[in-house]
Amino acid sequence: MVSTRISPVREVAGELRAHRGWFIALGIALTILGIIAFANLFLASVASIYYIGLAMIVGAVAQVVLAFRVRGWGRTALLVLGAAIYAVAGVFTLMNPLLASTVLTLMLGIALLVSGVLRVIVALRERHRKGWVWVIGTGILSVVAGIVVIGQWPLNSLWMLGVVLAADLLAQGLAWLFFGIGLGDHR
Repeated sequence: MVSTRISPVREVAGELRAHRGWFIALGIALTILGIIAFANLFLASVASIYYIGLAMIVGAVAQVVLAFRVRGWGRTALLVLGAAIYAVAGVFTLMNPLLASTVLTLMLGIALLVSGVLRVIVALRERHRKGWVWVIGTGILSVVAGIVVIGQWPLNSLWMLGVVLAADLLAQGLAWLFFGIGLGDHR
């Protein structure tokens, strides 16, 4: 007996292919936004700061809701205190985006440096494994990026977060664009 059932993989592939235009449209939109962000890094940095401030406030509200939804847990006061701190930080971020940008840029530099060093250590410990060179390469790249960010701080605070946002938008845009284009290939 011959089965006429389509495999789940083919069903998903067909579904994705049927909506490839949406992937391409998203890719184009994000790519354009990335280019716009690169054209005005200061504005992109400010937009990033406002987004972070608003996200912190929304996160604080969510924590308060959780705190009062699970009262029997006995941690309500701690959750509310954490939410209050988060909310205050969010409000200060919105009130003084320049200071927030300065602090976040320094934190970005430190995070890049530390995560890069940790990746280098992991890679050196795993150098007997295939592909370890990629891990050490990205670790070194992050260390260098961290040193550059920290070395130019605080002057780079006006544009660095904009670079990160613009690069992310551009990378996502191109990834979705080429993913959508690739869905048209039936091979």
